[in-house]
Amino acid sequence: MLPPYSDESHEADETMRKPPKANNNDFLKSAVSNFQYQISTHPRFWLFTFFLFFQLVVLIFTRNSPFPFSVHSPPSPLPHFPSEIAVFPDIKTPHHDGNVIYPFGDSECEYGRVYIYNLPSKFNKDLALTTCDDLDPWKWQCGLVTNDGYGKKSTELAGIFPGNLSAAWYRTNQFSSEVIFHYRILNYKCRTNDPESATAFYIPFYAGQAVGKYLWTDEIENRDLLSNKLLKWVQRQKYWKKYKGLDHFLTLGRITWDFRRLGDPEKLWGSSFLNRPQMQNVTRFTIEKAPWDANDISVPYPTGFHPHSEKELRQWQNFVVSYNRTSLFTFIGAARGDINSDFRSRLMSYCRNELDSCRVVDCAVIPCSNGSSEIQKALLSSDFCLQPKGDSLTRRSVFDCMVAGSIPVFFWRRTAYTQYQWFLPEDPGSYSVFIDPEAVRNGTASIKEILKSYSKDQVRKMREKVVETIPRIVYARPSGGLGTVKDAFEIAVEGVLKRVKDENEWKEYVDMGS
Repeated sequence: MLPPYSDESHEADETMRKPPKANNNDFLKSAVSNFQYQISTHPRFWLFTFFLFFQLVVLIFTRNSPFPFSVHSPPSPLPHFPSEIAVFPDIKTPHHDGNVIYPFGDSECEYGRVYIYNLPSKFNKDLALTTCDDLDPWKWQCGLVTNDGYGKKSTELAGIFPGNLSAAWYRTNQFSSEVIFHYRILNYKCRTNDPESATAFYIPFYAGQAVGKYLWTDEIENRDLLSNKLLKWVQRQKYWKKYKGLDHFLTLGRITWDFRRLGDPEKLWGSSFLNRPQMQNVTRFTIEKAPWDANDISVPYPTGFHPHSEKELRQWQNFVVSYNRTSLFTFIGAARGDINSDFRSRLMSYCRNELDSCRVVDCAVIPCSNGSSEIQKALLSSDFCLQPKGDSLTRRSVFDCMVAGSIPVFFWRRTAYTQYQWFLPEDPGSYSVFIDPEAVRNGTASIKEILKSYSKDQVRKMREKVVETIPRIVYARPSGGLGTVKDAFEIAVEGVLKRVKDENEWKEYVDMGS
């Protein structure tokens, strides 16, 4: 309440403070009159009114944020962006005896819990590009943060899939894993806001976006600028110092080679983030790993399929496993005339000469960005899908192929077999075909004849294995996952927690024996 008549004389103040001598009605009239007088004469009233109005406007806008990261939550110190305070409330509850209990018991989090650093916004939020078309081929970062990293809805697929299955499909950017992991881990059932109780620590740094905008420029120093600042920041943290990063992990939205410039013969490509000594103990999820680096964990490329429930997932699996396929195989890609002996060019020419068996989607003619309807039609209609290496050894199309229930045909083992061991079946022959690329080049092997040699029963069993694998290679849309079904995110994070817990227990054992 404002102080009464602070600018009036002492005499007026004393008169106002005298007890009323009139009856109650007179008192009410007097009170109303005095209140009207205060409104009309005191400037602080209008200041106070403006302050209340401003607070109301802020409240309305923060509760109805248009930013893709917004969630229904209390006001956050980082509006329109997921922070650990706004998105995920403190999950620990003090018991009457002083212990800490959790809504998910030890059986749900047998490998421990993860603590998420609340980084300064320059390391994630400020990198987000939100003002471009998701399908703009000249802006690789378009759509990275839309819809929590999942991208816009793929409304054009409604006529291809039955019922409401198209609702689970999005225009997902293949480099969006660092955003998807950030969103999901903020809502992870085994997250803790108490660092003392954490098994592992997650660093939500968008390293792929930090380096991506400088990859095709000569600004080499800028590629390292933000990652160097991040390492300085994290080294100051109490919990980093304990194990020098051994219990820390993060997600790289791009392939590992984009962060290893010092290992490049010409030392020109990418940043030097993974060459830094501070990163030698840190575990990182990446869509393509270095085969010799045990701290690189390859995770599936994000596809466009993100089921909202286990029921929706099962409906999709039933749909693709029983789909009537009319082509033996398909090839989706673009020839690379600037590369000598480009294998994709050879496959494109081969398929064009085998149109009775092969369905071709030429991405130089038909836009293939983020999963078009033509891609889905080709994959659904084909028993097998050819998967040569991409610009690097891996490619997103492998996972687009498998999600559609098509059987992948590999020509390089490092495209999948030595990459995604946590997610793909242990026996490569149970879900895929391998063909020697040199045999294709020199004409001693016919792709068509090799694929025709598989019986209908063999193809059926391989397809069933592919479809069985789908939950392990997709990223569910709900923030909390799919309940009892573990998707790629849960498999990845649980794997890191288990590894860190095992390493900690081994250290304790060694320390006890020394």
